[in-house]
Amino acid sequence: METMIEKLDLKKVDKTYYTAKKAPAIIDLDSYFYVTMQGQSSPADLRFMQAIEALYATVYGIKFLAKAEDNDFVVPKMEGQWWIDPVVKKMDDFLKVPKEQWNWKIMVRMPDFIEGDHFHRTIESLKSRKPELSNIDQVRYELINEGTCAQILHTGSYDAEGPTIEKLYAFIEQEGMRINGHHHEIYLKDPMKNAQEKLKTIIRYPIAKK
Repeated sequence: METMIEKLDLKKVDKTYYTAKKAPAIIDLDSYFYVTMQGQSSPADLRFMQAIEALYATVYGIKFLAKAEDNDFVVPKMEGQWWIDPVVKKMDDFLKVPKEQWNWKIMVRMPDFIEGDHFHRTIESLKSRKPELSNIDQVRYELINEGTCAQILHTGSYDAEGPTIEKLYAFIEQEGMRINGHHHEIYLKDPMKNAQEKLKTIIRYPIAKK
């Protein structure tokens, strides 16, 4: 009889990372490995869609390798970092820039038992099995540490994030802190499967003392 492998679900075991409230709060994060892909375009651009395809092809390839080693896991939620050059500190200024000039890094966090070897084996396999993924060489395996962060939960469409972000900005200022990194979002609900008003997004900023 085949033994069932228990899947690791980071969303359940690391609730500090994957949970936020509508009231702003400060949390401290460790270093984590992510599968990432970076680019510059509107989120509606084909390049962004192709980046998501390559990212998930890699993540699922890693998952299947881990499962074969009796280390299965639930694919974590996609995340995104967003910024423009030069970096601005106010969302109003960010939104004035054409979306085609937005920089992004999409990312999926990996469990601790995933190693660089899993990533490199997956990339080499995808190159031969899925040559249509012409951007696969742009996928990266990165260690990221955002440290101390301020965060808040936004409910509703991405285009309506403004007031939530302003609330977070005010909180950061009130705490005597400054933003020390990129705008970071964790997408708790799939926009392809949920109505816009039901979307839930963690908005997070690395912060430091002024």
